[in-house]
Amino acid sequence: MSKSSVASVPVFKLYGETTVWPTPDLIHCESIPERSKLHNWEIKPHRHGDLVQLLYVQSGRATLKVEDQVNHIDTPSLQVVPALSVHTFMFSEDIQGHVLSLAQPLAEQLGASLNSPVLSTAACYTIGVEHPYLDTLFSAITREYSQHQPNRDPMLQSLITVLSIWLSRRNLQLSAGDEAPLDRGRDHLHAFTRELELRFRQHLSIEHYAATLNITAAHLNALCRRLSGQSALQIINQRLLLEAKRNLVYTAMTINEVSDSLGFSEPAYFSRFFKRVTGLSPKQFRIQR
Repeated sequence: MSKSSVASVPVFKLYGETTVWPTPDLIHCESIPERSKLHNWEIKPHRHGDLVQLLYVQSGRATLKVEDQVNHIDTPSLQVVPALSVHTFMFSEDIQGHVLSLAQPLAEQLGASLNSPVLSTAACYTIGVEHPYLDTLFSAITREYSQHQPNRDPMLQSLITVLSIWLSRRNLQLSAGDEAPLDRGRDHLHAFTRELELRFRQHLSIEHYAATLNITAAHLNALCRRLSGQSALQIINQRLLLEAKRNLVYTAMTINEVSDSLGFSEPAYFSRFFKRVTGLSPKQFRIQR
């Protein structure tokens, strides 16, 4: 991005506000839908001159662009937006999550105390199995922020410190190569095919397989298409079809028995499935082989 284009990008305090910092706190907390629905679920390109934002997507879909990084989110994820980073957000209308804004002095203090650049580097972290922990932490931050209990500021800063430590540890894990940032697609695909091998006769839904991987059905479909060129349903059907062909060619099972062994509710349904995929009925296929 050229200097002239950067200069033309608006510098906002909070999502389009050019007013002064809205509270005396060094922290501002709100939900993602609270702000984004006012902008038709799209936050246009802008940057913040004196704050760092942590965007926690709990559910729904989001496209998060920070400088040249574009992340398409449909699983729990935490996006770090450093000060002065040009960013654009687009959300689905069912989005759920939190936006935590930290005044730059607080972010610098946290970075120095942890000896970590995690709040000054744009990154998107998948949450995975730790999403209940992050849910609880953000809920505690939101509750403390919205109330005015004694020692509120020290409590808020303590909770933010816990979150910063989590981010720092996660950053170290990624740096050590424990997993690729944001994209564990191949691992997910392998896990899906392993689970499918065990369960394909049960005719389970795509949602079931996705849930075992802690991702959405849409995410699983996208991974399958990107890495295998087929949808999740096509992969499931191909596994059923392979087993059907094996039984028809290598066993003396009747078509009704093949249908039962593959978990079809009735032989007619199995025959329709087989012909739709192969262009032949099970009987025609067996004769040709």
